[in-house]
Amino acid sequence: MTLSGSDSGGPAVTRLKLTGFRNYARLDLTLDARPVALFGENGAGKTNLVEAVSFLGPGRGLRAAGADAVRRRTAEGVDPLWAVYAEAITPEGPVSLATGADPNQPSRRRTKLDGAAATQTELARLIPMLWLTPREDRLWAGARSDRLRFFDRLVLAAAPDHASSASAYEKSMKERQRLLDRMAEGGRADPDWLNALESEMAASGVALAAARLDALARLQDEIDTRPESQFPKADLALDGAVEAQLAEGMKAGEAEDWFMAELARVRPRDSAAGRALTGPHRTELDARHRAKNQPASDCSTGEQKSMVLGLALAQAAAIRRVSGRGPVLIFDEACAHLDAARREGLAETVLDLGVQAFMTGVEPVLFEAFGSGAQRVEVREGDAVLYDRQV
Repeated sequence: MTLSGSDSGGPAVTRLKLTGFRNYARLDLTLDARPVALFGENGAGKTNLVEAVSFLGPGRGLRAAGADAVRRRTAEGVDPLWAVYAEAITPEGPVSLATGADPNQPSRRRTKLDGAAATQTELARLIPMLWLTPREDRLWAGARSDRLRFFDRLVLAAAPDHASSASAYEKSMKERQRLLDRMAEGGRADPDWLNALESEMAASGVALAAARLDALARLQDEIDTRPESQFPKADLALDGAVEAQLAEGMKAGEAEDWFMAELARVRPRDSAAGRALTGPHRTELDARHRAKNQPASDCSTGEQKSMVLGLALAQAAAIRRVSGRGPVLIFDEACAHLDAARREGLAETVLDLGVQAFMTGVEPVLFEAFGSGAQRVEVREGDAVLYDRQV
């Protein structure tokens, strides 16, 4: 029997159609709600396929690609249009989603839910999604912005409005900087407009910080209470000016007033720097390997990867505990450098969560631990073949 969205603990993609997307001329793949193990040679299109799945959630997908970047390219030229169509089962019932190039403006992307234009918040609420790519393997040793982007993805899977807060904050911050740059060049700027932009920054910035703190508390609680596993437990902290004010007990309205006053105070500094140096866009995510009492950045590459994977799994469990539904998971090449014990731990955790997870790897043996709990798809150049179905 094919699992329903409510039976599987979250949404699940049951049909995926691609047209002119990356190396796929056309693809029509039928699935059920079980995890999906995608295997095939390097360059066959495994990451392209899971990128298409990521386009069903909010944002620009796991590669953060623009509409032009995903168009199919061949020796004969570039396909003018591309499209991703999916049918999914959700706790609210079956839905259809379509995203692709706007025929009138091919460089722009449009998305529809059951035939009507869809907002980012609607997508985040209907199909919460978490993904990991090889880029996250060295997350703790990389740039601060990468860690914050990763954590905000975890938050978004639990709080659909997080994307709207982030977008509003980014927009008002950029507009504020344009005014400061104009003033630095000797121009004039409307002080009321500058105050209004800083007020918007304060409101959306505090909403961002509050959502992060709430998600952090739930995630840390999940980590603390779960049994020991193959994935090391982490102690997490957010180091940010706005988050600190809220963590110390400041109410949201008070934090907005504080942040707005701070933005006004540092205008000369931000003008000289050419960017805002205070705010939730500068927050750092800190993590320590609990058993070793060691910063994550000092751990081995394998330990760092296991910690990131453990955080994603813990967040999926925390979301399901609160909402009764888990997110769709995408783990691109997550099994490639895991030993057999950790692959077994991954399979056990994903199957216990009861969520649909899309996983890629070169060889099917990487997914042996899933047994009949996962469906296997061989990805060939521009094609994908389902080898088993649950009936």
